[in-house]
Amino acid sequence: MRTSMDVQTWTYLLIGLTFALYLGIAYWSRVTTTKEFYIAGGGVSPLANGMATAADWMSAASFISMAGLISFMGYDGAVYLMGWTGGYVLLALLLAPYLRKFGKYTVPDFIGDRYYSNIARTVAVICALFVSFTYVAGQMRGVGIVFSRFLEVDINLGVVIGMGIVFFYAVLGGMKGITYTQVAQYCVLIFAFMVPAIFISIQMTGVFLPQLGFGSTLSDGSGMYLLDKLDGLNTELGFAAYTDGSKSRIDVFAITAALMVGTAGLPHVIVRFFTVPKVRDARLSAGWALLFIAILYTTAPAVAAFARTNLIESVNNKEYKLLPEWFGNWEKTGLLAWVDKNNDGKVQYMSGTAITGKPEFIKGSGNSGERLVSNANQETENELYVDRDIMVLANPEIANLPNWVIALVAAGGLAAALSTAAGLLLVISTSIAHDLIKKQIKPDISEKGELRAARIAAGLAIFIAGYFGIHPPDFVAAVVALAFGLAAASFFPAIIMGIFYKRMNKEGAISGMVTGLLLMIFYILKFKFGLLGGGGITDWWFGISPEGFGFVAMITNFCVALTVSRFTPAPPMHIQEMVENIRYPKGAGGAVDIEIKDI
Repeated sequence: MRTSMDVQTWTYLLIGLTFALYLGIAYWSRVTTTKEFYIAGGGVSPLANGMATAADWMSAASFISMAGLISFMGYDGAVYLMGWTGGYVLLALLLAPYLRKFGKYTVPDFIGDRYYSNIARTVAVICALFVSFTYVAGQMRGVGIVFSRFLEVDINLGVVIGMGIVFFYAVLGGMKGITYTQVAQYCVLIFAFMVPAIFISIQMTGVFLPQLGFGSTLSDGSGMYLLDKLDGLNTELGFAAYTDGSKSRIDVFAITAALMVGTAGLPHVIVRFFTVPKVRDARLSAGWALLFIAILYTTAPAVAAFARTNLIESVNNKEYKLLPEWFGNWEKTGLLAWVDKNNDGKVQYMSGTAITGKPEFIKGSGNSGERLVSNANQETENELYVDRDIMVLANPEIANLPNWVIALVAAGGLAAALSTAAGLLLVISTSIAHDLIKKQIKPDISEKGELRAARIAAGLAIFIAGYFGIHPPDFVAAVVALAFGLAAASFFPAIIMGIFYKRMNKEGAISGMVTGLLLMIFYILKFKFGLLGGGGITDWWFGISPEGFGFVAMITNFCVALTVSRFTPAPPMHIQEMVENIRYPKGAGGAVDIEIKDI
């Protein structure tokens, strides 16, 4: 029988070592110039930048929540795999080389100069803040979840600890510190994700590679395929078959498209391509990053299937007093709950909502020993509530893997959440310090003053991010999906037309960004939070969920921008020539790359 102290000791050891590594790298790479703070001096190698980009990209949503979503959604969860990986290909092919050749620090910087307008720059800053704060909320929640279970502290305290770590290396080292810290974090998170996946694949199917184990027969001698068994388990409990989809075709298309174009508009990913010396290096970075990302993303469906199967078999119809230790450990976090509705002392897991909203525990113990829940849903027979975000983290415990593997997953989850949080906070600080203060409010500010402003902005952003982490609107991946929708609705059309359509002017770009952003915010408030009149699934416009509505808002952005641009003056000739130069392929190896300056 495993003791919680054993796991906790391993957790303290591994998390302590990884945190020491991150802080040491941050101290070693501390910066003194704005160029180092914003883009790591522009001298990062393609391999290191590819690894850092992968860590920046694979957030808590990828590590903690994506496989959890797939484990509950089954076939429908494929939208996240298709959208996020497809979006990165779109970013690498259509945007990264051209933005690197343009040679600016930030996305608002590109939009401000391309559309020759400080109003456009300010609108882009506002869009960046909305996207980044929505995205970072999911990361801080992921940090809190890991700390609450494995260090046995309150989720809120876990968020505060994470804030302190990010504050140190983001504020001290800027992009330079973040880049090399993210290289280390990628190594930690990918090792932490793959090791338990390999263990469980061998345990369940006898196949070493989880990608192959996912489609293999079980090693229990039954000759049954894993997915066939999972389909049977799901249907027996009243759920839809795991390999069947329930979402409408239009919603699947919209979510996938929103995630794809949202990826191509994420400011914290785009800025990574400004840190390499040459345009050719930006392309190489994208290739390396896609390879590193694919390792995790091709494994996630297998992890989801393993976790779902093990959860059902180890919990359903089992006596509570005989349940394994991991069940009680996760109950303490409030992310797993059970109420014995029929007083038989057994856990009944089946289709239907067990808990109304999030579980609210009250003092005392139930007749069968369970922690009492004040908001049990008595209308269904389901007695088990499982937060989707725990599936990857609890998976090694459910599979009874060694304690060091359980602790390793905790360290990986923190690495994923902190790496992306740092990148997002840097976007927020540079948008304020460079695009607002330096470019508009106080153009004569010294480099030292600008660097100080960036650090202060990063510090303030961390406190706001911490608040969102303590009061998250939804599951990690769901929150992040909304951020992608906001990026799709606001940034993507302005960037893509800024590169490939010389006729697009400032009036069109500004009108499109404002319209797309406001439309997306309205839809989120109405259908995600029940504000502005609320509405249920049957009220969705065109049958599209809030996670997919970014695609509709993006199309609206394009239509508004193109229409307005046709009835307003064309951009100045020097702007059109600049756009032509960005697209011109000469010097792709770096001979005529625009130097990153304008500090």
